[in-house]
Amino acid sequence: MSNATTTTIEPAIAAPDKATQTLSGSQAVLEACLAEGVTTIFGYPGGAIMPIYDALYDYADKLEHILVRHEQGGIHAAQGYARASGRTGVVFATSGPGATNLVTGLADALIDSTPLVCITGQVFAHLLGTDAFQEIDVINITTPVTKWNYQVTDATEIPAVLAKAFYIAGTGRPGPVLIDITKNAQLQKFDYEGYTPCNHIRSYRPKPIVRKEYVAEAAALINAAQKPFVIFGQGVVLGKAEQEFKTFIEKAGLPAAWTIMGMGAIPTNHPQAVGMLGMHGNYAPNVLTNECDVLIAIGMRFDDRVTGRLDKYAKQAKVIHLDIDPAEIDKNVKADIPVWGDCKETLPLLTALVEKKDRSSWLSEFRELEKKEQEQVITPELNPSSDTLTMGEVLKFINELTEGEAIMVTDVGQHQMVTCRYAHFNNSKSNITSGGLGTMGFGLPAAIGAKYGAPDKHVIAIIGDGGIQMTIQELGTIMQFGAAVKILILNNQFLGMVRQWQQLFHDKRYSFVNITSPNYVTVAKGYGIEGRTVDQRADLKAALKTMLDHPGAYLLEVMVGKENNVFPMVPQGCSVSEIRLS
Repeated sequence: MSNATTTTIEPAIAAPDKATQTLSGSQAVLEACLAEGVTTIFGYPGGAIMPIYDALYDYADKLEHILVRHEQGGIHAAQGYARASGRTGVVFATSGPGATNLVTGLADALIDSTPLVCITGQVFAHLLGTDAFQEIDVINITTPVTKWNYQVTDATEIPAVLAKAFYIAGTGRPGPVLIDITKNAQLQKFDYEGYTPCNHIRSYRPKPIVRKEYVAEAAALINAAQKPFVIFGQGVVLGKAEQEFKTFIEKAGLPAAWTIMGMGAIPTNHPQAVGMLGMHGNYAPNVLTNECDVLIAIGMRFDDRVTGRLDKYAKQAKVIHLDIDPAEIDKNVKADIPVWGDCKETLPLLTALVEKKDRSSWLSEFRELEKKEQEQVITPELNPSSDTLTMGEVLKFINELTEGEAIMVTDVGQHQMVTCRYAHFNNSKSNITSGGLGTMGFGLPAAIGAKYGAPDKHVIAIIGDGGIQMTIQELGTIMQFGAAVKILILNNQFLGMVRQWQQLFHDKRYSFVNITSPNYVTVAKGYGIEGRTVDQRADLKAALKTMLDHPGAYLLEVMVGKENNVFPMVPQGCSVSEIRLS
């Protein structure tokens, strides 16, 4: 779907019956953003995108631009914005290193299905292929990590190309789109006839045709099942089908477990919620995946962290798989009944056909296993007997103080798994994390974006002492623009997740996982951000309350146990039913 042509296209002749005005390509970019309802743009200027930034000077009253400190920070912020708001995030970057600094975020957004439109500047068209200053073949570099990309060399293409970009990014299974615009196209004047949003592209079908016979087969299988089990992912959230999903599981009496990306689609305290799946998920849903008779997967892709060994995954069960992306059906787990389509459309059809049932005896099997995990793992983590603080007890107090109403943005590591295990959420789009790519450095900039996407919510960035140092420069963005992000660093003085694996599987050979940190409170104060360090249990809850009550951004560092591990755990190469509690 890429087009990297360097051929200059002659400006289109305006249709005589349409009112036209003369605009530059740069102005057309910004008019497209306005027409698409964009209010916030994250970015960083440079030579090749300077014409767009020059035009942006005159749009300052209509478009808010957030100057990040690194382009990777910009794209993660756009991801956080998209995930918190449910809208398409927008990021600007210049050519060469500016564009290549977006690649990690593009990969993250693609695998986590986050809608983005990224606009990069490029050298003049006549310089393409000459190794000009800050020229890079951004189209070929980003083809594997975008849903679509395109290079514009003529300004007359801009309205139609950007309409197509926003349509592709936000429809079907969402994802990132990159539009690379040469400098001459940004400067070129042309007859602008207005902007028409796109609603159809030949050969692109964002929503598969729903085959109702498969829906009927799925309903019949569920109705006949003794132990049906629902596992759901972010597709429920992306499809805005939270209510439809809730109605479905309640009518059929189905236990439901989430992937980390699906967390929050239903309240975590819902009576039929049975916890998180996966490597560090809850004991009951992992074990009983291999005991259910019908497994109903909704908006999830059977990631290896969820399935463990595929040759030992749910072999006893009939599998129903609902997904909008046909490529995910049968990719990892063979579906007995595939239900293609948008789950906002397919779930009501399925709900109408399933029988209302009381499956309390089946649900009680989950509750019995929960007691085992509660005794061996959860109680010691949330109410430790030692003087050492645990990550879990930090989350316990956050739950008490926020009552499940905060947005929590996690980086990647042990703190991420602990947050996903213990955080309480009442609302959808409240758990924002880097799921499929596992990008350290995601947390801080994504939290900044999330705050712009949901300004009335508490946004708490929960980050490890490793991840914070990867994008710590974004404290400068907070300093300049005042995003009231609460930054919670859980410092165990290790790259904790790697250390845990080295302890359990590499004979405690701690190879390059000891990490030295700066004085984070002093660093934060250098950026005008208040902060504090806590290492005593008696001070913890009050310090968290101070952080949440503070009117602006606040950094709280909590010193936690150096060698605490996250359990349960499915060891690599094991089945989900071989999950370890210690």
